Amino acid sequence: MSEQVSFGYEDVDPAEKTKRVGAVFSGVASKYDIMNDAMSGGLHRLWKDQFVRRVKPQANEQILDMAGGTGDIAFRMADEGASVIVSDINQEMLDVGIERAMQRGIDGLVWSRQNAEELTFTNRQFDAYTIAFGIRNVTHIDKALREAHRVLKFGGRFFCLEFSTMNWPGAKEAYDLYSHKLVPQLGQMIAGDAESYRYLIESIRRFPPMPEFEQMIRDAGFVRTKVEPILGGLVAIHSGWKV
Repeated sequence: MSEQVSFGYEDVDPAEKTKRVGAVFSGVASKYDIMNDAMSGGLHRLWKDQFVRRVKPQANEQILDMAGGTGDIAFRMADEGASVIVSDINQEMLDVGIERAMQRGIDGLVWSRQNAEELTFTNRQFDAYTIAFGIRNVTHIDKALREAHRVLKFGGRFFCLEFSTMNWPGAKEAYDLYSHKLVPQLGQMIAGDAESYRYLIESIRRFPPMPEFEQMIRDAGFVRTKVEPILGGLVAIHSGWKV
């Protein structure tokens, strides 16, 4: 039997997942940031601020922002003086980010189409590797984590912001109802695409719980790993070091 990976609640061939995830983000790229505001009530902006504070980007550091798409994380790190390469497997997402950077007058970012599982960068090139709300869409998460470890310098740091599993009693049930019932409707109203947002919610449910994902980060070679739950685990910041 051939290998199967999750695409939402379905199990599909790896090549099929890569193709279908690409189609999802090509379809929603132009409305992605508007939908993030609608789905989270603007909270995603605070989560990203907190994430970048944990990264502590420094002037003259080389940082790879993977699945950086529309530039939200990269813009914040560039403000601190870091040299950032924004990478994404989806060109439509990168195009939105490039346009946003031009509108904001943000220069100096490098935009590079990359597959997180097979990066073209050299060994030990970056001081930090960031990925926000992107790791769960990777076909082989373990391969992406190993690539993150490979391209980091010794002493380099890995940071991942991702949805997780809310553990607050009562709130968890309310969130499940909201995400499964209302988010696809918002997707239809704002982006004209309910199915893509249904997949995005399902992908959150299929993503490994926090302890399991932390172990995957360790298995990729990182040490001093840490998990910081936000809002009872609705989202979490995962981190680790390469030594």
